[in-house]
Amino acid sequence: MARAGKEASAALRFLPTLVIPEGRLAGRKLKLARFQKDFVRGAFSKGTSVACLSIGRGNAKTALSAGIALGHLKGEIEPQPKREIIFAARNRDQARTAFAFLVGFIEGLPEEEQEQFTIRRGSKLEVETDMNGGGLARVIAADGKSILGGAPTLAILDERAAWERDKGDNLENAILSGLGKRDGRALIISTSAADDANTFSRWLDEPPNGTYVQEHRPPMGLPADDLESLLIANPGSKEGIGPSAEWLRAQAQRAIARGGSALSSFRNLNRNERVASDDRSVLVTLDEWMSCEVSPDDLPERSGPCILGVDLGGSRSMSAAALFWPDTGRLEAVGTFPAKPSLADRGAADGVSGRYTEMHERGELSVLGDSTVPPGPWLADIVRLADGADISCIVGDRFRHAEFVEAIDAAGLARVPFIWRGFGWKDGSADIERFRRALFDGDILTTPSLLLRSAFSDAITLVDPANNHKLAKARSLGRIDAAAAVILAVAEGMRRKAAPIRKARLAWA
Repeated sequence: MARAGKEASAALRFLPTLVIPEGRLAGRKLKLARFQKDFVRGAFSKGTSVACLSIGRGNAKTALSAGIALGHLKGEIEPQPKREIIFAARNRDQARTAFAFLVGFIEGLPEEEQEQFTIRRGSKLEVETDMNGGGLARVIAADGKSILGGAPTLAILDERAAWERDKGDNLENAILSGLGKRDGRALIISTSAADDANTFSRWLDEPPNGTYVQEHRPPMGLPADDLESLLIANPGSKEGIGPSAEWLRAQAQRAIARGGSALSSFRNLNRNERVASDDRSVLVTLDEWMSCEVSPDDLPERSGPCILGVDLGGSRSMSAAALFWPDTGRLEAVGTFPAKPSLADRGAADGVSGRYTEMHERGELSVLGDSTVPPGPWLADIVRLADGADISCIVGDRFRHAEFVEAIDAAGLARVPFIWRGFGWKDGSADIERFRRALFDGDILTTPSLLLRSAFSDAITLVDPANNHKLAKARSLGRIDAAAAVILAVAEGMRRKAAPIRKARLAWA
């Protein structure tokens, strides 16, 4: 982290003078953790107008921002006359938490300083002071009209990921436009949003110029009780701030035991992962998928007929294939991108950083073709990957019928039966149900695959009034091609496994 500037140094001098108002450390002087110091330096660095902090619940992000607000209100940080500080949240009750920390810090000041503050707790939650040219701190909820005409010098947008989309964006736009009048600064703090389409996620993934981003999010696809990654999302734990490592581990194991929304909520709030806490439309949770992963030594042999599920990509998207042996439950999956743009550039554009490059290094993702993946040569590569396995049929999307026919001929697979399936409500719902049943019954076994973990974490289902499910993306930039190929292969394999064996009948002449 770069050396602190003038404003950051002022904040780092002021914050340790405050007394912690509540919690197990109540009554002690505020001691900043390393991640808090890093955020202060970044937020008040030269040229920064917006600072974003994403961290697990309970790591004192609201308390830190309230302390900064008090320093700003007193004129200790970035002094200018008639300062205006805004605490913004989804609703008034939520904003009251930050306001309560502000009042608590004020009550810890010497009595002669406390007398210089006027605290209003009626219909309006406000703190006013005449110190160093005067200042006002007030609470507003997610309604953009409530601050039109204001000119804040500091705005704290608390739990931004939880705001309603339209009202939240309106409030944010109104605040940011007001900050420009007086060179104000915004602190946007929150636990992670449920998906990449959330406005807070876009701040983190696509920060505009003048934005400082500090995100404490562990790598995806790890067990919920993995301690090292838990401490990435909860850096305060090592320094006595927020939940202890033992508590986090115990809560993770409880969530794993309960599963469902309890596990999804723990991942979202305590591990700071982008996981929807309401899992009613999730295809399968990441933990449910990981239950079928085994070590390479425990993976069953390639025995019996093989089902090849194929999701043929478009001009710029991924093509994916899944090989499934229903007799043993063995599953293998691979994906392929065209060479342009590069995997690194694709990862940056899709908001997954170096994930595609890592998949390529693990042998799960390949590159073929220039700007598109040629279907014929690609299918031929998949056949070579099968290494002589008895491919009993190929399952693919009915929508891509013409391309499949050409690709199958080019790959020399014209004699292999092809089964057309749709991804709509009819075929899609039936395939999804068979896939889920096979997963939950332990009929699928595969080695740990970042490609599949990533695909299933992005996969959701749309549900119609008759409770039929259709595969869809959780985010617009998600890649669920490998998940689609797996569903096709597994569903067909389970249909064939469940079909009765027909016995030959004797006929007398």
